[in-house]
Amino acid sequence: MENEVKRYLNILSKGCAQVLPVGGLEKKLLKNKKLKIKLGADPTAPDLHLGHAIVLRKMRQFQDLGHEVIFIIGDFTAKIGDPTGKSKTRPPLSSEQIAENAKTYLSQVGKILDLNKMQVVFNSQWLSKLTFEDFLKIAAKFTLARLIERDDFQKRLGENVSIGMHELFYPMMQGYDSLHLEADVELGGTDQTFNLLVGRYLQEQYEKEAQVIMTMPILEGLDGKLKMSKSYGNYVGLSEDPVNAFGKLMSITDELMWRYYSLLLEFADEKILEMQKMIIDGIAHPMNLKKDMAFQIVSSFWSEEEALVAREKFVALVQNKDLSQAQEITLDKSLANPIWIVDFLRALDAVSSSSEAKRLIEGGAVKINDEKVDNFKAEISWSSGMTVKVGKHKFYKIK
Repeated sequence: MENEVKRYLNILSKGCAQVLPVGGLEKKLLKNKKLKIKLGADPTAPDLHLGHAIVLRKMRQFQDLGHEVIFIIGDFTAKIGDPTGKSKTRPPLSSEQIAENAKTYLSQVGKILDLNKMQVVFNSQWLSKLTFEDFLKIAAKFTLARLIERDDFQKRLGENVSIGMHELFYPMMQGYDSLHLEADVELGGTDQTFNLLVGRYLQEQYEKEAQVIMTMPILEGLDGKLKMSKSYGNYVGLSEDPVNAFGKLMSITDELMWRYYSLLLEFADEKILEMQKMIIDGIAHPMNLKKDMAFQIVSSFWSEEEALVAREKFVALVQNKDLSQAQEITLDKSLANPIWIVDFLRALDAVSSSSEAKRLIEGGAVKINDEKVDNFKAEISWSSGMTVKVGKHKFYKIK
């Protein structure tokens, strides 16, 4: 049995940034019981992305080994908004926005997890039933000094940026999820370490067996600077068109490519060093290795058939400049003409926000009929046959 546990331990700890406490997972596995594995996601946006996929894949490993995986949709905690990594208080989301965002979560999670072998719960099922007295008892387990230990709160205090009282409640609520579910293991990114430790602490305070926390590395977004996030516009969504996903992956730098090979495709360091040497020796070209990377990622999280189509489209559009392969868009005749460039890009579904549109326009990444549009306030006239390029990877043709 010990040999089997060591084999499982090697599988489960591979790729983790941290497993706490040291030796804790091995102790749990040696009990030879089905463990409760917890992962939560707040539906603050409708899309999950490749950054989430790293943690979801770790959860799939537990699932394949027969453990009970519990995916929490944080519909209650989303009303506060996780302060992790935020430089200011998040605007609150309405119940309607949260419900709408949560609709697509299961289909996206199903790309990686077996939906038939998992428990899906909403934390409003228990958090909404807590009375004020109940919450006071939970809050009494913590000190203010402990809660403001977290780096983002320290940074905001140092910069004289306000912290809402409700934001202090967030880690307590996430921790209560672990207490209520009696979680044995909680997964998350390295940016979630504080929240995960609060869950462990709260279980100890109630004299329950404390969970092991396992954190996964954070995936940098397409810009190579900030973590992958929809709010930064640097993400590849799990629900988006695979052709777009392929193009986005091809837009990353050669340096960032190795990070994606490591975190998303789990290539060993030795293999990556071998490929880097092939480039230095002139045996391989970075563009071809990046195409291989994009193909394998799209194959893994979409399908091989879609990856083949996406690669063909990329070669035709980007490398061969064949705009006949561009995505055809039919615009409603009632759409304003002329129209503000930002509204036009929104009508094409080429951008998710005005800030993303501004960034692309002012960066010279928007072209209409091969003419650059770099004025954020510009109005353009549109017509059938017009071609539009947005960024390095989105091509449209107006029908």
